Amino acid sequence: MPTPHINAEDGAFAKTVLMPGDPKRAKWIAENFLVDAKLVTDVRGILGYTGYTKSGKRVSVMASGMGLPSIGIYSYELFTHYGVESIIRIGTCGAYQPGINLFDVIIGQAASTDSDWAQQFNLRGGTFSAVADFDMILAAYSAIVRRGLEVHVGNILSSDIFYDFDPDFWKSWAKLGILGVEMESYALYTMAARLKKRALCILTVTDLFLDSSRKATPEERETGVATMVDIALEIADK
Repeated sequence: MPTPHINAEDGAFAKTVLMPGDPKRAKWIAENFLVDAKLVTDVRGILGYTGYTKSGKRVSVMASGMGLPSIGIYSYELFTHYGVESIIRIGTCGAYQPGINLFDVIIGQAASTDSDWAQQFNLRGGTFSAVADFDMILAAYSAIVRRGLEVHVGNILSSDIFYDFDPDFWKSWAKLGILGVEMESYALYTMAARLKKRALCILTVTDLFLDSSRKATPEERETGVATMVDIALEIADK
């Protein structure tokens, strides 16, 4: 049954959903990586498709929008109304640590946050540690290593803030070993934990906080996303 934010019919989504942030990227993935992909939802321009991998495994791709509140809404509705069991976020990030280069892959083993989003779970002032599904981490790590790519596994930051007026804000997080920053994974991991589902975030590094002059071009970002899509589809195929 359609929800306030998804107008797909019952059974429209596969058990595994790949989730980029950008609706146009979801469309690009469906058209270039899936077989017989069909549009199943388009509320507010957030596009979702279901098709098949080349080996015949049913899989979906849907955009999350930007930020913890947005992915919190869509992951909740997919998990609770459409029978989705696993969501794999595929996105880009800025790296905090030396030794991480442009186009390296980061697997978010855990996600920290500067957001109050998790207060809804009434933790009485506690702090919830949001972590990925271990089997999915292992599968992604193995797939990346087989491709000969540089991979980093560890804690990432899901931030509410993109344009921070304190240019050094990130250094406090970097001192705690945070690998890089994005804006969604903490909410995804927490929602999966609350609903007893599975989630993973795979990121391509497109910005370096230690050298702001080096950034990926739009074309390079697309190539990096393509690698992540291949990895996510390999996990979904299992």
